[in-house]
Amino acid sequence: MEPNQNTQNQPAQPTGQFPSLSKIVIVEDEAALADIYKTRLDALGYQCFIAADGIQALEIIERERPALVLLDIMLPKVAGDQVLKVLRANEWGKNIKVLVISNLNEADAPAGIREQGIEGYAVKANLTNDMVDRMVDQILKPSGQSESVSLETPGSTEVNLNG
Repeated sequence: MEPNQNTQNQPAQPTGQFPSLSKIVIVEDEAALADIYKTRLDALGYQCFIAADGIQALEIIERERPALVLLDIMLPKVAGDQVLKVLRANEWGKNIKVLVISNLNEADAPAGIREQGIEGYAVKANLTNDMVDRMVDQILKPSGQSESVSLETPGSTEVNLNG
């Protein structure tokens, strides 16, 4: 079967030990928002998979070995911070990049989430779709850019990557 980038639960192709630079797993229980992220990121050339809960997220992440996970915190079945702990506890998940995108302000997020090794933390209400696209590109595209990126949102809090 040929891979179809628009199928969210396609059969897995054999994967190596290292993450695929073009794969992103979107862990989001709000279906409309997950579809927006997927449509936009697919158009940028990424292969996206959607998980609507924490258990599905872990299954897809282990199978696909993505370069990046867009991770919501408040999820059904298994919360996002627990998904992150499981990722970091397994050899296959230690080096996968994670960008947390949540309705929770970072101050209200589970304690120690930054110490789990995330690329950044963003509050959904402060983001535009273009900002999500740029954050993903900044995390995944190789370049000589600085390691820390901060996107200022109009009239609200900063969105910090790597710091």
